[in-house]
Amino acid sequence: MSELTSLTIAQAREKLASGAISASELTEAYLAAIEAANAQFNAYIKVTPDKARAMAKASDERIAKGEGGALEGIPLGVKDLFATRGVHTQAASNVLDSFEPRYESTVTSNLWADGAVMLGKLNMDEFAMGSSNETSYYGPVVNPWRSRGSNARLVPGGSSGGSAAAVAAHLCAGATATDTGGSIRQPAAFTGTVGIKPTYGRCSRWGIVAFASSLDQAGPIARDVRDAALLLKSMASVDDKDTTSVDRAVPDYELAIGKSVKGMKIGIPREYRVEGMPAEIEALWQRGIDWYRDAGAEIVDISLPHTKYALPAYYIVAPAEASSNLARYDGVRYGLRVEGGDLRDMYEKSRAAGFGTEVKRRVMIGTYVLSAGYYDAYYLKAQKVRSLIKRDFEQAFAAGVDAILTPATPTAAFGIADEDMAADPVKMYLNDIFTVTVNMAGLPGMAVPAGLDASGLPLGLQLIGRPFEEETLFQAAHVIEQAAGRFEPEKWW
Repeated sequence: MSELTSLTIAQAREKLASGAISASELTEAYLAAIEAANAQFNAYIKVTPDKARAMAKASDERIAKGEGGALEGIPLGVKDLFATRGVHTQAASNVLDSFEPRYESTVTSNLWADGAVMLGKLNMDEFAMGSSNETSYYGPVVNPWRSRGSNARLVPGGSSGGSAAAVAAHLCAGATATDTGGSIRQPAAFTGTVGIKPTYGRCSRWGIVAFASSLDQAGPIARDVRDAALLLKSMASVDDKDTTSVDRAVPDYELAIGKSVKGMKIGIPREYRVEGMPAEIEALWQRGIDWYRDAGAEIVDISLPHTKYALPAYYIVAPAEASSNLARYDGVRYGLRVEGGDLRDMYEKSRAAGFGTEVKRRVMIGTYVLSAGYYDAYYLKAQKVRSLIKRDFEQAFAAGVDAILTPATPTAAFGIADEDMAADPVKMYLNDIFTVTVNMAGLPGMAVPAGLDASGLPLGLQLIGRPFEEETLFQAAHVIEQAAGRFEPEKWW
């Protein structure tokens, strides 16, 4: 990790504005770091050095004229789910082989408009379906963190594992990510980084490859709370091309950082104390409660009674929407085509060769729950449960709770090709047990590093907020960050 790549976005912004460093110097430092270390992590599946250098040069010119944007000259990585004009965009799937869109996603357009520099496209679980970044067509991503005294490779979490690993290993200053059931917050927790899933509708979904359209939401992964605030401010916007985006002013989230939480009510949901939860997760949660109490916040016990139904309901709703969204990948218009004897045979062969095992599993589950005779029994019932989950949160917030504190994950990062996880997909799905409720209710949720486990691996706490009150989460998250400190992996690469 060079001196330049160790700078946070906020620190780099100051040095760039003062002329202490140039955008070109900063970009070259990151490109050198990627060249030296990406083979160890498999975080990037496409590096764009020429584009990065051209963007950095343009940033230097704007800074010299006093016309720098909010993220001028800041080098970022982009999850492979975001469309980038003329650059590899495949959702880490073989079915989108060689696809290079002729358009730019709204979120990345916003970042480039504010002066950010694109370093390349980051690895992820195929079509964002996974909790470990092992379902990618390009192979698994390796977590920069290792257990104390061990060389075993660990997962970075998923689906935004490439984003989280690249941020933690200083292969980008920050990264775009998406969250459908925990895909920002879980990898952030596994890598000691900060990740926020904003309220559904806060960021445009246009130009982001769809997984489950009523659940997907873009957000940033960053090294600290302030950097996450800076990135979200640029990423968020209303968009005429996405009717689910909300026309509300985007606050300056950075201004919320450092404000006192005295008098704030922090809810502690009893239902998140799940059976078999490790003692160190329970202890971490209690430390978080104590930090807020010491900071002057009021701790309130709350009930979210339908939490226990959230995971099964999610794994009906999400695959159902995925099966519909992924029907477009048929080998006809773009992507992989495997010739067949007739049109149907071509469809079948192209999809069989193009999709990985986990994607096929979820498409089949989704098709089943939407089929005649099962729609009412599964999909309709899951949507009713979703309404009840949303109502639980609404009642808690109506009672005066400002934010809710929970664990982010049930464990620290586990090993790549973990036999228990591979043998039982449900065990993998349980990694999302603390995060899926937030997506089902459309709420903002944030993972913040809060400590290390007995093996020296990072653990995170999650904050859940009222709709469109991300400012409260940044304000509250800073308390955890100040109390716990920041965490960096010990360099082995």
